[in-house]
This record gives sequence, structure tokens and C-alpha cells, in this order.
Amino acid sequence: MNTKNIPKLLEYGSCMTHLDFFGILGVLTRYLLEKLFGPGVAGVTSDQTILYLDLPSNMIGSFLMGWCGVVFKADISYVSDFLAIGLTTGYLGSLTTFSGWNQKMLELSVEGHWVFAGLGFLIGLFLAAYSFIFGVETSKCFSKLLVRSLGFGIASSRKSWRVDSHKHHLAVLAVLLLLLAGVWVRWFLARLNGRGLGKTGLLKWVPFGTLIANVSAACIMAALATVKKAVNTKTCDTVATGMQFGFLGCLSTVSTFIAEFHAMRESKHPWRAYFYAIVTICASFCLGTLIYSVPVWAKGYK
Repeated sequence: MNTKNIPKLLEYGSCMTHLDFFGILGVLTRYLLEKLFGPGVAGVTSDQTILYLDLPSNMIGSFLMGWCGVVFKADISYVSDFLAIGLTTGYLGSLTTFSGWNQKMLELSVEGHWVFAGLGFLIGLFLAAYSFIFGVETSKCFSKLLVRSLGFGIASSRKSWRVDSHKHHLAVLAVLLLLLAGVWVRWFLARLNGRGLGKTGLLKWVPFGTLIANVSAACIMAALATVKKAVNTKTCDTVATGMQFGFLGCLSTVSTFIAEFHAMRESKHPWRAYFYAIVTICASFCLGTLIYSVPVWAKGYK
């Protein structure tokens, strides 16, 4: 999509509102999946096992990232760059959550289930990674099937769907009047990816934006969990839970993390993928242990 003729303010506003709209859809989808697969309905996931409550949303989000973030990304971007950002960074980034995953493993370790916590990280990483791979493979098959059955692909018919006028953007902007701070912060942090450290750009292959978003969200999530234990009031629980599920759930992401992990694994240096995963998980878990587990053990919170 050509954005050169679009005013900067309109371009920026359109990007922000797409992030807001799809971010809220992602949170709502995550909430519905948590209830659907949780103890109240299907009973597949729970807080007491390695199959944590956010596992289904992390798997589905990673699967859809294979479709929207890899195979059909160019086609979606041709229609609208803002739509591509909204779907990947907004919707899928909010549908998946790293901080929630890390917090559940911290809670298992606090209760003495260290093996469960370790297996939870391994199984969670494995299932999300292969959900992403399955998404890439199925979307490629669908693309080929579409070409064979219709005689053309998405690329040949996408011109009629193109959004490139002021009126189109203003109409979309009027509809998408929502706010979602977590998605905004993660989008800004994403600009750090590929820049490296210092003037020399050391370690450019490390996506520091995603790393900072996930680790910081995990730490704040752990801090709020500690506050909930210490204060132990209904009002505090309501506010803290809202921040954990909404802001921090959107600030952290598994779909982007898995996409980066997969890209590194397919590169000439596959060891980088595992190094990146280990640093993210270990940093989040160790800092979370200091912030959440140690105070719970020391104070004897229930």
C-alpha cells in the first residue's frame, strides 16, 4: 500500500487505531478460549497442571501467525499495511501472552512443583513452535489449492481490495476509536528489533524489542501477583487482574516470539533460536522468582 500521499497524522492515527481494535479482539478471544478450555467447560487446562490456561490461545495464535505473518503477509500488506500490523502485532500479539505463561510456571514452582514448571516451559515452547510450523504448511497448501481450483491466487485479485485513499482511511479511523496501551508499547518496542546494542549494532540478530516486552511484562505480572497476595482485597484483585490480563497480556507475546524463534532456527545459525528462547525464559523465570516466589516463601502468603 502506498502511504506516501497520506498525511503523517492520519497514517499514525490509522496505525494506532488498528492496533487498538485488533488488540481488544485478541484479548476477548484469549478470554473466551481460557473459559472454553478451562475447568468450567472442557476441563483441558487448569492452574494446577503443565497445561496452563493460556496454552490454547498461544497455540492458536502461533498457528494463525503462520498464516497472517508469513505466507499471506505480503498479500495482506498489499491491501493495507495497517491491516497487516493490526492482525499480527495487534490481534495475534494480544491473543498470545508470554507473561501469563511465565506467571503460571512461577505459581507452580512456588507450590513446590518444579518439575511441572520445567516441563511447562518445554511443552509450551514445543506446542507453540509446531503450531506455527503447522500454520505455515497448511497456509501454503491452501494457497496452492486456491490457485488450482480458481485459476488465480490472492495476489492477482487483491487490487480491488486496496485501501489507499484519504476517505477510506478516515472511515476506518472513525470506526476504530479504542485504546490499548499494551499493544502500543509493544509496537514501539518492536522498533528496537534488528538494531543491536550500541553504535556498532552488536548482536543485531537478537530481537531486543520483543525480548524487553516479554521479560518486562513477566516481571510486572509477577509484581502484581505479589501485590495481590500482600493486600488481599477484592478491589486490589480486580484492578491487578485487569492489568495482568489486559495490559500485560497484550504487552507480551508468544506468536511473535515463536515466529522469531522459527526464523532463527531456519537460518544459517540455528543455535541462535535456542539461545534466544533460553535467555527469554530464564530471565523471565529468574526475575519472576525474585519478585514473586521469594516474597511468597518469606511471608508465607497463601
